[in-house]
Amino acid sequence: RYRTQTNLDQNHICGANMVTGKTCTMYCVEREILDEQRLEELSRRLDSSQTHTLFSHRLKNSLRCSIPKLKRTVVGFLPVLYWLPHYSVWDYGMPDLISGISVGIMHLPQGMAYALLASLPPVFGLYSSFYPALVYFFFGSSRHISIGTFTILSIMVGSVTERLAPDENFLIVNKTSGIEEVDITARDLYRVQVAAATTVLGGSIQVILGLMQFGFVGTYLSEPLVRAYTSAAAAHAVLAQLKTIFGVSPARFSGPLSMVYTLVDVCGLLPNTHLPTLVVSVLSIVILITAKELNNRCRKKLQVPIPVELIIVVGTLISFYAHLNETYEISVVGKIPSGIQPPTMPNASIFPEVVVDAFALAIVGYAISVSLGKTFALKHGYKIDSSQELVALGLSNAVGGFFQCYSVCASMSRSLIQETTGGRTQMAGIASSVIVLVTMMKLGSLFQELPKAVLAAIVFVNLKGMFKQYTDIVTLWRRNKIDLVVWLVTWVSTLLLNLDMGLAASISFAMLTVIFRTQSPRYSVLGHLPGTELYLDLESHREVREVPGITIFRSSATIYFANAELYLEALKEKSGLDITKMITYKRRQEAKQRKRDRRLGERGRDFIQDEESGWKNRENSTVFIMPETPNNSWVYLKGTDPETTTLGSMSDLQDGDITTLGCSSEDTLSRDLERISLGSLGKWTWDIHSIILDLSTANFIDTVALKTLRNIFHDFGEIDVDIYIAGCQAPVVEQLEQGGFFSDITKERLFTTVHDAVLYCINLRGDGTLVHPDLSCHI
Repeated sequence: RYRTQTNLDQNHICGANMVTGKTCTMYCVEREILDEQRLEELSRRLDSSQTHTLFSHRLKNSLRCSIPKLKRTVVGFLPVLYWLPHYSVWDYGMPDLISGISVGIMHLPQGMAYALLASLPPVFGLYSSFYPALVYFFFGSSRHISIGTFTILSIMVGSVTERLAPDENFLIVNKTSGIEEVDITARDLYRVQVAAATTVLGGSIQVILGLMQFGFVGTYLSEPLVRAYTSAAAAHAVLAQLKTIFGVSPARFSGPLSMVYTLVDVCGLLPNTHLPTLVVSVLSIVILITAKELNNRCRKKLQVPIPVELIIVVGTLISFYAHLNETYEISVVGKIPSGIQPPTMPNASIFPEVVVDAFALAIVGYAISVSLGKTFALKHGYKIDSSQELVALGLSNAVGGFFQCYSVCASMSRSLIQETTGGRTQMAGIASSVIVLVTMMKLGSLFQELPKAVLAAIVFVNLKGMFKQYTDIVTLWRRNKIDLVVWLVTWVSTLLLNLDMGLAASISFAMLTVIFRTQSPRYSVLGHLPGTELYLDLESHREVREVPGITIFRSSATIYFANAELYLEALKEKSGLDITKMITYKRRQEAKQRKRDRRLGERGRDFIQDEESGWKNRENSTVFIMPETPNNSWVYLKGTDPETTTLGSMSDLQDGDITTLGCSSEDTLSRDLERISLGSLGKWTWDIHSIILDLSTANFIDTVALKTLRNIFHDFGEIDVDIYIAGCQAPVVEQLEQGGFFSDITKERLFTTVHDAVLYCINLRGDGTLVHPDLSCHI
């Protein structure tokens, strides 16, 4: 038992007294030292029969069906049933309608423009803006995100469609001119099949992961990684639009370094720029940027932002009446079929070729959607289910794939418009879907004369926000260098290796940084903060004091197979004890002693008792003494005659020296011969008798770490240094038990806190009292 000093003033704690200025009375509170064994005795633990009964009861309850449980399951799978019955048309109807119309207007140009990024006809962008939004309405748990086409996913889909359906595979000979040309109809038809198959497979992966409650997979994509990935993808998008902006036709490249090859090819074709197309592109970019800046400056005065994307209407009218396609050969959207397409089965033979791309699309799309959803949920005070979001997004993609849609996710720009224009629920998504449906049914043909350069300008301007993310480099440089390295590696690998391989390389590198940081943690020796039960790093806190005779060692990371050996080496360094060398020397001395014993048995007594002096003498003998100094440092007296012996230091001692101990006619310290012989190393200090391993930072223990801990107990025990463990969490204690750690090490070596371990060591070694300078209570 020990006493801790507490400052109390009747019903007030000490902290309150310091504020009020009242005088404090000193009290000592007594409690016993708690090790793990005593703690188990005090706590109420269930026996095996009770545990079996409890498990059976839980299993029975989990399999039992009831009306409330069925209701929770159904509502959890269909969140629309939770909020739709309570939907107030009076309160939410008009805001959702205005928000939905605004978002629907944005869907039209973005859908057609992003379809070009996916190397698909523009109408399939409209399909992808309609069907997935309807599915998400029923299964999604976020009220503010807008599901549909997105820049990054469109580029990723485009890389797949161009890889599996390149122009070279669809070359035909024109019967009129006899020149080879691309069969655009056949090419686009197969690209649609590739995109639909990839989308169905990616959606199925999302649904499976969601049903298995793997919603946490998105957390492995850290924010620096995602932002660097989207920044690099934006560069891919800009490069993909350069050919449309300049009106050139570069060759298509795929695989690593394809972006470099494409950029070189585009630069080589710049002298062949189609000037009318460039003029349309520049005018569209200037108008869009000007309108967006006006929107930003006047957003406080405008209840609804100006739909600048309606430039497609102006561009279509100008193109139609000026006959830009016939007169200036400006490329236009072309035929847009009216109506909706019936569902078709995806081409399953394509699945093996796109499974890796589908998985990448599934993870990236989910990470973007759930991050946006959590942002809006936190802002508006509701929660979203990550696993349910994975299911909802997966169903949106899987069902949309049957209607020839390509992969979708939440759009940042549209989601912001939906939220800032007053959208309250996913009814805004229904309103935007109606706008897209009306366009597909009746108005699609009106956009046939829309110049593709206008759509390219829309994509280019909408990427402005992603290019602002390059300021992350400066921010991360100041805050976290490792995150900066992750950002740069992700950006470079995505640019050079393309989006799919770049994502895999980025995630692999991010995981390596985690392993590196856990493999090289901070190791520290703790000291006691006077007046408290706190133990802090001696190097970081000046006010802490080292506990005499005790080394308290802590690692900032858990111990596992990757850093177990480093943990042992750091412990040797921090404690100042070279265990390997000391044990080696000890065993060498033991072998020498056994050799001497055999020689003594053969030759008789080699040592002659000198009755007058009381010293044991032999030629070339070495006599050790231990002066009583605070550091207990060792010196020795060397020589055959006690009167002529010389005082020497440890560094002078050679391995051939015979070590004996004599202090009187009775050799009462012979049992310490081995310990004394270790003094010849010149490293041994007697101010450490106990080492406490603070494992409060460990959240698991594997077999390698368990073996390392057992070796630490054994090796340090050989040189008479006691090892104790403190601060273990309950799961770690269970893992130690399951690993058989306590088969040869008692639980008396395991303490609930570092302070308990320190008090136990002091009481066991009998080194006096631990006196706090500012307290009157001693242990």
